[in-house]
Amino acid sequence: MKIKEFWDNAVSYDEYMKEAKEAVAHPKPGIDTEYHEYFELGVHRMERTMKIFNPSEEQLKLLADKDFKGKILIISEPWCGDASNAVPIVVKLFNDNEVRITYRDQEPSLIDDFLTNGSKSIPVVIFLDNDFNVIAHWGPRPAYGRELFEKHKKDPVAYDKEEFHNDVQKYYALNKGHDTAQELLELL
Repeated sequence: MKIKEFWDNAVSYDEYMKEAKEAVAHPKPGIDTEYHEYFELGVHRMERTMKIFNPSEEQLKLLADKDFKGKILIISEPWCGDASNAVPIVVKLFNDNEVRITYRDQEPSLIDDFLTNGSKSIPVVIFLDNDFNVIAHWGPRPAYGRELFEKHKKDPVAYDKEEFHNDVQKYYALNKGHDTAQELLELL
């Protein structure tokens, strides 16, 4: 399937949030109920990130200098902690560009073309030109988050999953999206 078909079937951020809130309010059997707690956290984190993220003057200047005229397609799921922190940053930073979201777990999925070390890690932010050619892609988390993840993978007993998740969420809250925005801008 060509990326334009995914684009055509993707949703806006507003629709994505509406669907996430619906999964919280009226969970369907399956992923909605199994991940209900994560859907709740995801909605909360997206709302918080949308409120607290403000690009710096330097980032706004860099964005203007890049003069990006393309589109942005994000592969995501609202229950994902990394996605719930990154997706609102992309939407707010690139508010002059069209941004759409495609779900990782739908069939067919675009994620197989954007694996991270063989895994279906999300989010994946895909920069497209107006002819739907991929310019660059980013994800699933900023460099410091990747460092924390590698620390966990290296020694999951000494640095367990819960500690990793706590540390990465603390980092997201304190960093307020600055690193994610910077890395996205530097890709263009």
